Amino acid sequence: MNLFSDIRGAVIASLEAMVAAGDLPAGLDMSNVAVEPPRDPAHGDMATNAAMVLAKPAGKPPRAIAEALAAHLGTDARIALAEVAGPGFLNLRLAPGVWAGVIRAALAQRADFGRSDMGGRAKVNVEFVSANPTGPMHVGHTRGAVFGDALAGLLDFAGYDVTREYYINDGGAQVDVLARSAYERYREANGLEPEIREGLYPGDYLIPVGEALKAKYGDSLLGKPEADWLAEIRAFATAEMMAMIREDLALLGVKMDVYSSEKALYGTGKIEAALEALRAKGLIYEGVLEPPKGKLPEDWEEREQTLFRSTAYGDDVDRPVMKSDGAWTYFAPDIAYHYDKVTRGFAQLIDVFGADHGGYVKRMKAAVAALSENTVPLDIKLIQLVKLYKNGEPFKMSKRAGTFVTLRDVVEQAGADVTRFVMLTRKNDAALDFDFDKVLEQSKDNPVFYVQYAHARVASVLRKAAEQGIDVADATLAAAAIEGNDHPAELELARKIAEWPRLVEIAARSNEPHRIAFYLYELASDLHSLWNRGNDETALRFVQEDAAVSQAKIAQARAAAVVISAGLGILGVTPAEEMR
Repeated sequence: MNLFSDIRGAVIASLEAMVAAGDLPAGLDMSNVAVEPPRDPAHGDMATNAAMVLAKPAGKPPRAIAEALAAHLGTDARIALAEVAGPGFLNLRLAPGVWAGVIRAALAQRADFGRSDMGGRAKVNVEFVSANPTGPMHVGHTRGAVFGDALAGLLDFAGYDVTREYYINDGGAQVDVLARSAYERYREANGLEPEIREGLYPGDYLIPVGEALKAKYGDSLLGKPEADWLAEIRAFATAEMMAMIREDLALLGVKMDVYSSEKALYGTGKIEAALEALRAKGLIYEGVLEPPKGKLPEDWEEREQTLFRSTAYGDDVDRPVMKSDGAWTYFAPDIAYHYDKVTRGFAQLIDVFGADHGGYVKRMKAAVAALSENTVPLDIKLIQLVKLYKNGEPFKMSKRAGTFVTLRDVVEQAGADVTRFVMLTRKNDAALDFDFDKVLEQSKDNPVFYVQYAHARVASVLRKAAEQGIDVADATLAAAAIEGNDHPAELELARKIAEWPRLVEIAARSNEPHRIAFYLYELASDLHSLWNRGNDETALRFVQEDAAVSQAKIAQARAAAVVISAGLGILGVTPAEEMR
């Protein structure tokens, strides 16, 4: 049940009746007609911009359209009052029974309340994390992992067929550095002093890899030239790192559907096929780029190169795909990888990148637009940095990692649920402070506690009522006289519950899972407010002496808990049944 969609349907039906009656001209585009909460709640329960957006194409004053629309809507039993405001906005107040219907819908649909078919099962690929397989995941990866997984959960809830995918960057020079670093730990395992020179990975996490290499090879690789062991140790160490990364993701509750390898693109003709597809469109050519302003990027050379005409699709400059020596640029395999995703039949692609990839956005969007002939949109979400604090001080690096705080460090101290929720309390493109003391404190200032406490409070009400012999099954609560919940605080909570299906669709359209976390905090605030009012006004308490009255009150609390549980489920957080 999406109440806002239902009322918008009534608005559209009324406008169509006005067209049929000759009050409005035929052929009006009504796609921009919206029904949403008013900016000021005192103005009503909903507002529509119908008269404002139709006035110019209809050739009529907006107030005249709004007044006629109000008269039509006045015949709808769900609308108690339709009131024209300002130049032509229309504020709507709904009949009290409508809110009872929302509560009943939540109790009947439970985990499916707010679930949408908006996506039509269209296939969406969400690629996220994609950390280099050179060590444990750090706190920046943690935020990207949470964001990507929550976004995938949101899109699934909104009716899309979602694939969670990890792109293993195992084709570049960094895995050679990993192999050399692991070899030093292998030497260490054989009783020699490791030479962790500048440029190698210093973390202790490679010590077990060195020991595993000794177990497999003994001392047979000692003293051998690099050419004899590099490829083998590279493959071995990469596999070990990916096993570690999978363990880190599991600790956070993230499970990928697909792992794709960059290395698998080389020597298979896939890169060549992707570039040939672009060449066939006249988008690959040999040329010399003008020197870019400022610091020169690594892949720029003042000589003839093979270039992708990315400026034809909105990029600032054309991009090299092959260097003058015949080697691929970093961009070439990325083009091939996205071409593979396009050919797999995805209707939409979403990449979750670190903030340092901002310069990559236009070229990657250009490549996907060209390869798909503008049929497959690519949305790239950049994840800003996380600053960690403990005891009022910046949180220091992990000895295990060597140079950074790991995902495991964060989850072991804060817990997976807290980590996930807090990582979504800011929009992805805004920096986030993660204070270990604040995220674990029990106060309204801690969003994850405040939301979990709301769910736990409802669970305690249900237990208390059951102990008193009150039937609190959802079907029983739905049959209660919920219409009697007419106190302003009760109506406010019902209005917030009614916003849930609309909020899901808005968040899914914009690929913004943080909206779910924000909404849950607001819903929890309304529930806590009603609870606290009950301390002074006994008639507002959820458990009353009369069982029937209790059931009507509890129905509303239980509906709020249904929504909180669904929202936390999207975010990958387990709802709390009690606070400890």
